[in-house]
Amino acid sequence: MARGSRSLTNKWRYCHPLYYLKRPKRLALLFIVFVCATLVVWDRQTLVREYEVEVNKLQEEVAHLQNLMEELNNAEGGTDKKIDIRRKTKFSNKEVQDDPIDIQRREKVKEAMLHAWRSYETYAWGQDELQPQSKNGVDSFGGLGATLVDSLDTLYIMGLNEQFQKAREWVANSLDFNKDYEASVFETTIRVVGGLLSAYDLSGDKVFLEKARDIADRLLPAWNTPSGIPYNIINLAHGHPHNPSWTGGESILADSGTEQLEFIVLSQRTGDPSYQQKVEYVIKQLNKTFPDDGLLPIYIDPNSGSTGYSPITFGAMGDSFYEYLLKVWIHGNKTSAVKHYRDMWEKSMKGLLSLIRRSTPSSFAYICEKNGQSLTDKMDELACFAPGMIALGSSGYGPADSQKFMSLAEELAWTCYNFYQSTPTKLAGENYFFHSGQDMSVGTSWNILRPETVESLFYLWRLTGNKTYQEWGWNIFQAFEKNSRVESGYVGLKDVNSGIKDNKMQTFFLAETLKYLYLLFSPPSVIPLDEWVFNTEAHPLRITTRNEGNVENLNDQQKPPLRKRGRKEGRSG
Repeated sequence: MARGSRSLTNKWRYCHPLYYLKRPKRLALLFIVFVCATLVVWDRQTLVREYEVEVNKLQEEVAHLQNLMEELNNAEGGTDKKIDIRRKTKFSNKEVQDDPIDIQRREKVKEAMLHAWRSYETYAWGQDELQPQSKNGVDSFGGLGATLVDSLDTLYIMGLNEQFQKAREWVANSLDFNKDYEASVFETTIRVVGGLLSAYDLSGDKVFLEKARDIADRLLPAWNTPSGIPYNIINLAHGHPHNPSWTGGESILADSGTEQLEFIVLSQRTGDPSYQQKVEYVIKQLNKTFPDDGLLPIYIDPNSGSTGYSPITFGAMGDSFYEYLLKVWIHGNKTSAVKHYRDMWEKSMKGLLSLIRRSTPSSFAYICEKNGQSLTDKMDELACFAPGMIALGSSGYGPADSQKFMSLAEELAWTCYNFYQSTPTKLAGENYFFHSGQDMSVGTSWNILRPETVESLFYLWRLTGNKTYQEWGWNIFQAFEKNSRVESGYVGLKDVNSGIKDNKMQTFFLAETLKYLYLLFSPPSVIPLDEWVFNTEAHPLRITTRNEGNVENLNDQQKPPLRKRGRKEGRSG
């Protein structure tokens, strides 16, 4: 900037009256005014440009120093490596000049996360969940610090380093899994195992991997059944796996088919094939009799591995089984070693197409539930993960099918957004019914801060670039701020029509809802989808190429050993 200032000073000689002494006075004066005015404008524009260049350089230097500080902080915390959650273009000029509206919105989401986290720190630190209205904590997951563990990667991604380090110290020094508690294998896997593995993949800190292995070892006996289909409940201290009594002893489809991603990653990170072998055997068993339409009833006999007469749904108790067929294929980098997952998923998408109906008069597309040969015109908000899943998987088809499925994803996302827009609070109910001539109406009217719709909006924005999905997400965020934010955190609603509040801040609000909203307003280089895949609790895991001949390729002689000897009311994550 100094060099430019000197060159401008030399040019100001034209503004001195002596320069025009021998010229006609009027001409000289007019010329002086013209030259001086021109130089003032030129000088100002040049200085502004040089200022902007200097500011950009300083911003890049500050960002570089912050990155170095993060590496030093992680090193002091026991980290042996640091994974950059962005591409190497992190500090390019394009990203420095981020969309001001996106910056403002994600800062608002970050502030919401801080409000939720500080409330948890103040009133429920180390406990599973915060009850914001009564300002106390409860151990609804056996005392595993579920909110803390579920929030680790959200804190990391948002750059909340002080909060992340404090949480890391609690995990290292206080997290104890030796609990006399009957744990849901599914919920513990997606929240705790998934949360710890994601924190490890992001930070490289081995304390998270060690803890993930500890809890997984306690869950592993659940797979010791005659068929290899796991029981869905196990005592963390004593073992003794079993199924809930209300299922009649049956295992649940989603609870049995939503551990593959986490346990495969655990085997890859530890080099121990036992975790992967247990969960992949489940898929092998189901694939032997997998129907042409790829749709399975929600109950499975853990003794025979057969499915009985029970509902088929992409909502509670079915949903994430179909999600993981796609995501294990993506996580394996779409190689031949994981092609059977993609094949099964494509069959399931054929089945999904058979469940699509459209309402009257507004033609909202929705996914029916099926029982035997009859369809029920009901769709859970939980099934609103499906638009994102379909969009994510659409690129694996040829051009015609790819466009067909992407269009369907967009139609379903519009329906899910209208689940929110159709209520006085602009928050969605738990499920909806569709009646001829009446479009949609709320069935179960509570809202417990679920993430599924904003999850799908995130995927559709990333994959299409259509900013409409950002606008929809922002509207949903504002509805949460208006109706669910209280002095000490966030709560759900007992009724989306009246706005009456409950007294629980669900762990997945921090793990999923706020994370997907933050990423919705972040550049696509933050957790890029060709490098990371999200588990069903929104925990990003690094994509790892699978090859033939690895430990995952089991044969029938490797059946898990016999051990003679979930459930949730709706998928909570």
